[in-house]
Amino acid sequence: MKIILAKRAGFCFGVKRATQMAFEAAAMDKKTYTLGPIIHSPQVVNKLEEMGVKVLENLETMECGTIIIRSHGVAAGEIDEAVQKQLEIVDATCPFVKKAQEHVKSLSESGYGVVVVGDADHPEVQGIVSYGGDKVFVVGSGEEVKKLPKMNKIGVVAQTTQSFENLKNVVSECLQRGGEIRVFNTICDATAVRQEEAKELACQVDCMLVVGGFNSANTRRLAEVCAELQSRTHHIETAAEIDPSWFVGVERVGVTAGASTPKWIIDEVMARIEELNKSD
Repeated sequence: MKIILAKRAGFCFGVKRATQMAFEAAAMDKKTYTLGPIIHSPQVVNKLEEMGVKVLENLETMECGTIIIRSHGVAAGEIDEAVQKQLEIVDATCPFVKKAQEHVKSLSESGYGVVVVGDADHPEVQGIVSYGGDKVFVVGSGEEVKKLPKMNKIGVVAQTTQSFENLKNVVSECLQRGGEIRVFNTICDATAVRQEEAKELACQVDCMLVVGGFNSANTRRLAEVCAELQSRTHHIETAAEIDPSWFVGVERVGVTAGASTPKWIIDEVMARIEELNKSD
């Protein structure tokens, strides 16, 4: 059985930067917390916890110490609260997410109704929305735009892990509802590249493994695009979840991983597949 690993599987720039900042802060041996999980990888979160870095859902009980802002960013009010409490802030927000936050703030201040393309329940989107005014709307598809009120000026930004196709569909519908449209393509290149690589690989193999947190939006999307092309697609978090029966009759297996999946997890998955391959 031939095992093929996608070239760009694993950490993107923003996630790599955030985890490096978090582990450096953890090594300082201070009272350190993250505001929400640093990235959507339970294994990385557990490693940080072993180093004494705990996850907080809010800042209510924190009076001193270091707070690390997760890669997905947080609401504007939470940053203000950390400043008011004079906490030491390590801002690990992905620069691409930060740019989306800035665009929403600027558009709102310029009188635009803002449409954010993304998952309303995702922490990145919730943070992005908080930087706007009263007229900020989250839509998951072009179809949802039809429910929005008509606006003279519409600004559009996207959750960084959205597909370009979905952004185009939303913009197309916005053109039907506003006189002036201003669009910022805030989709991360790493997301788009991973999806294209995954599609190409899924077409070449008999079985596809997508590695990454079940709470990771970009990993779930990778699994979705692979499943559309290869029915034998499996989304796993760790090597322990691999079922040997998946490889019965398989000559080529493809492996990719989400942007928040650490290298050691990918290495363990590859090693487990190799082990099963040799035992055949």
